[in-house]
Amino acid sequence: MNLVIIRENEEDLYAGIEHRQTREVVQVLKLVTRPGCERIVRYAFAYARAYGRRKVTCMTKDNIMKLTDGLFHRVFDEVASEYPDIEAEHQIIDIGAARMAAQPERLDVVVTLNLYGDILSDIAAQIAGSVGLAGSANIGPEFAMFEAVHGSAPDIAGRDVANPSGLLVAATQMLVHVGCAQVAELVKNAWLRTLEDGIHTPDVYRHGLSRAQVGTQAFARAVIERLGERPRQLEPVRYAAGGVQISVPPTASSLKELVGVDVFLDWSDAGRAPDVLAERIRAAVGDALPLAMITNRGVKVWPDGLPETFKTDHWRCRFVAPGPIAFSRVLEILGRLDAAGLEVVKTEQLYLFDGERGYSLGQGE
Repeated sequence: MNLVIIRENEEDLYAGIEHRQTREVVQVLKLVTRPGCERIVRYAFAYARAYGRRKVTCMTKDNIMKLTDGLFHRVFDEVASEYPDIEAEHQIIDIGAARMAAQPERLDVVVTLNLYGDILSDIAAQIAGSVGLAGSANIGPEFAMFEAVHGSAPDIAGRDVANPSGLLVAATQMLVHVGCAQVAELVKNAWLRTLEDGIHTPDVYRHGLSRAQVGTQAFARAVIERLGERPRQLEPVRYAAGGVQISVPPTASSLKELVGVDVFLDWSDAGRAPDVLAERIRAAVGDALPLAMITNRGVKVWPDGLPETFKTDHWRCRFVAPGPIAFSRVLEILGRLDAAGLEVVKTEQLYLFDGERGYSLGQGE
């Protein structure tokens, strides 16, 4: 198993933008940007080329999240075309995670979004033997920070049982990044030889496979004793000098046109009957903007909804015009809804970008 996971580290659901909108519903915003996608994807391919890797695998859930994860996948395909020497493939994240757990040797470099990468890195570390084995690097255009993938472990601090491997591997990554590749090779190969010789901390010790169970200090001494040695069964490491450098071109401009709005309402009257809500909305809005659809938890309930659909107090009401409109039309709709006693908790404008929809379609649209 020789696997690198490269994840975007600032966007996605980790932006932490959450709101409680009704008594029953909370939301989190998943933010994905083209520059963020392109930076991480370009870094993955540049890394693969610099370190002689053969393949880059992109993992997303764009069969469901067609705009956010779809953007990441599209950028991956665009950048992959610039690296014909490296095999590129895409996998849906659920089957990709299952394959990583069952056959990690099929993967080489994996690039993905923030949340998926967090989960995949722990899966990979655990099937390698322990989360304590994996180091991580946070690489920015001007600064970098290196740490064990699991972060701190205060519950075992000072007990001489922690596996120092994650921090040690992260240190070798730091050495490569600052141009000390030969020192990194020396340390990493000594570490591999130590593991190969069966000198293991409690988290990876296996009766009948390991030779000695040791604590943090003894493991460190074992690595020091093997400096200058190379592993015999595992492949010795060789590192390129210096860190990976990338550049991201500016995002091309596009024509942005407002064509509608999704209005989210907090509403529980009349047994939560969608037909009743639709009639109240149409009576309030009139001909200001056509009501195209109402959904509840993303499931269409009007028109032609199914009566057995479970419904909460949170409703998305979509208004779409046949062509571009002024924002004043949106404000007019909101004013009319408020005057009719309908509580607006959120809005999302619907835009076309160069004639293409910048919003997902509902069922039947």
